[in-house]
Formats: sequence, C-alpha cells, structure tokens
Amino acid sequence: MTPLPHDGLALADLDDQLLHPGVKGLPITEPLRQGAIPVQGWNVLRAETSFPVAVLKQSALKHNLAWMQQFCEKYGAILAPHGKTTMSPQLFAAQLANGAWGITLANATQVQVAHRFGVRRVLIANQLVAPADIESVLSLLHDDPDFEVLALVDSYAGVARLMDAVGARKLSRPLPLLVELGMPGKRAGCRSDAEALALAHAVARAPGLQLAGFEGYEGLQVTSDRAADIAAVDGFLARLVGLTRQADADQLFMGRGDIIISAGGSGYFDLVARGFQGLSDLSRRVLPILRSGCYLTSDHGSYLRQIGELDEREAQHCGHAHLPAHGDGLRPALEVWSMVQSRPEPDLAILTMGKRDASYDIDLPIPLWQHRPDSGATAPSALPPGCTIFKMNDQHAYLRLPPGQEELLAVGDLIGCGISHPCTTFDKWPLLLAVDDDYTVGYAINTFF
Repeated sequence: MTPLPHDGLALADLDDQLLHPGVKGLPITEPLRQGAIPVQGWNVLRAETSFPVAVLKQSALKHNLAWMQQFCEKYGAILAPHGKTTMSPQLFAAQLANGAWGITLANATQVQVAHRFGVRRVLIANQLVAPADIESVLSLLHDDPDFEVLALVDSYAGVARLMDAVGARKLSRPLPLLVELGMPGKRAGCRSDAEALALAHAVARAPGLQLAGFEGYEGLQVTSDRAADIAAVDGFLARLVGLTRQADADQLFMGRGDIIISAGGSGYFDLVARGFQGLSDLSRRVLPILRSGCYLTSDHGSYLRQIGELDEREAQHCGHAHLPAHGDGLRPALEVWSMVQSRPEPDLAILTMGKRDASYDIDLPIPLWQHRPDSGATAPSALPPGCTIFKMNDQHAYLRLPPGQEELLAVGDLIGCGISHPCTTFDKWPLLLAVDDDYTVGYAINTFF
C-alpha cells in the first residue's frame, strides 16, 4: 500500500519510534518500530490485530482528499482544514499535499504540535486568552520568522491582552487577527455587526496587531427546520461579507497583502464557498477560507446525513454534470472493529468496545458488518436491518439483534461499526491503522491529543 503524500512534513521520527505492547489495536508482545508495520501483513478480518481497533480505509481517504481539492478549485475557495478533527501529522501532510493553504487549529498546544512536525501556516479558530498560551504562540513566531499564525478576537479585553503580550515580546512583525462574528446564545463571537466593526477598528489601531479579516462558524445553525437553517446560514455569511466590505471601505486592511474571510464547518461548506464569491472588487486580494475538517473521513452518521444534503444542494445549484468528479460524494473512511465477547441473551451481543473507543456524543456507533474469521470468507457481510447498538459502557457495547436473527452471531465474530462525529473518535486513539479495501494493514497514523 502506497502511503499518503507527506508534503515535506517532518514525519520520519514517527516511523522510527518504538511502539511498545499496550498500544490499542496492535497485537504486539515486544517493541516494534512503527515503520515496520507495513511488513507485518496483519489483516483485520483474519483477527490478526488486537480488538477493538480503529481503521482508516485508504481508498476513501484518497477519494475525499481529491474530492475536496476539486471542490475548492471549482469555487475559487481556499482550504485550511480543521486539524482538531484528527490531530494527525500524517493527515495534515496529506491535506497540505492536496492543496490545503494551511491547517486550522483550536488552541496553543495544537499549534505547537503542528509546528513541531513542520506545518508552516495555522489559523487558530479560537480566542487566545491564557498568558502561557499566548506566550507559547508568540515564542514560535519570535523564533521562527517563516511561521505564520492567525488568531481570533471578539472583545476589547482580548485585543488588550494580545496587544500587551506582543509589545512585551517585541515581535518584528504584527500579529494578524480575525474578528469573530458569533450568534446569539451560541459560543464566542461578537453579537452584532456594529460591535464587530468597532472591534475591527480597535484591532487596526492597536500597536503590534493587524486586522486580517473576519471569521465565523455557521455550523452551529442546526435545528429540525432545515429550510430555516439554510436561510439563517446564508444570512450569517452575508453579514461576514458585509463586514469585510465595510472594513475595506474604512481602510482597515492597510499594510496587508490580502484580506481573509473565513467560515465553513463540515456541513455547510458549499454555502460558504458560494456565499464568499464576488469579492474581487475590494482594494486587495480576498482569500475565502473554508475550514471543514470532517470531510477527510466523513462518517456513517451525522456527517453522512449532512453531506447528503450538501450533494442535493449542489445538484440543484449546478446540475449533476458540474459536481466534483471521482465517482460520488465524500465517503466514510473511519471504522471501529470489535469482537463479540458475550451472548448473554438470545437477542443481545456484547462487543469488546465502548465509550473509550468510539464517539457517542451525537449518535451511538452504527453496526454495519459482521465477519467470522475462520469462515474462509474474504469480505465481511452486511448486518441485517434492525441490528442496533443501543447502549455503551466504558468498554462494552450492547448490540441488539432483530427478531429471527438470534443465531446470527457467535462469540469471536467481528463487528465493523461506522461512527457519527469523527472528532470524538480520533481523540480516543493514539494510533489508527490504515487499511486497504481487503482490510490488510498498510501503515500507522498517529494522533496527538
């Protein structure tokens, strides 16, 4: 299996490190160099890994990378994917190699991880507040003149904290900031356009700081009224565009080579790409930055539903002939496989995975496939409709079998589950295994949470 492209990031230390017994998913009984994993020939369906095990299907990863690159090219958008989704240097590298402008991160420690592995440009989609966190970022900027960081601000207090810290550090370049526009009752961000514009003026005047643009997160708008959600998202994006235009008219971007406007979670990035078009008439180049992170793996739950809606919107807007190529939309790449460890009741199977192994904050895992390792079959079989995981403990999942299927599963059978919300599955695994479509293990993918 050919690894994903690495775009020159410093990944060699990961392959050189020794993995010790006790790494989740690995069947090792003595230390193993990570770079030796490809020659082991482990196969998940032959039960040659430990269970549970989290796998990433390489074919889906490559498809999704190419799909998003073509999507951005189609709309003239720029991608800075949210690295908090995976916190994986190997996946950062693949995203950068497939055209990403930089990596979006959520806090100072994530910035340190990205810088350690050679990422050269990051957008911190959050407020820097703690003195130690501010200092850690400014230290990187001071010591590495070619490293670029943009951060968010939504208050005069935030501006003052950053201005004082930059002044004390005596940086040779200003710290670029994006003013965050928020939503009533939601998380951070200015609550009105007037407040956001006034704050932009304050940033532009502050010594050591520089107004880079405006930012928001439209993905918080999710209710049962999807038509109203779309209208609300479009209105929110129009406000960001209006703020950017007004700030440019007020000459607040002096000294910058470009203007940044950014939004785009993993459910509405098509609306963002279209909503940020038409800004070529400003005083300088505008970079419309999308920040979707979950596109890379998608999932079998919440994002599968949202991407289905996105595909429908794209078809209505452009017609099927103009959709990105590569066969279809984004494909689920992340799965968690476990083993049936107990059949205590006729319609109940207990699996060797739980809340420590798979996300449960939006939906419980979705049981998709079964496989009996000694059956001679080379591919898993789809579970029948009605099989559901209805409960999880820390290390157990409760799989209910539908009527008439009580004899379907035996102790030792493998169950492949899709997940809902990649972010809260990745953070449970320090190491995931990349597999081909036959579930042969090709290499390891590390995470740093």
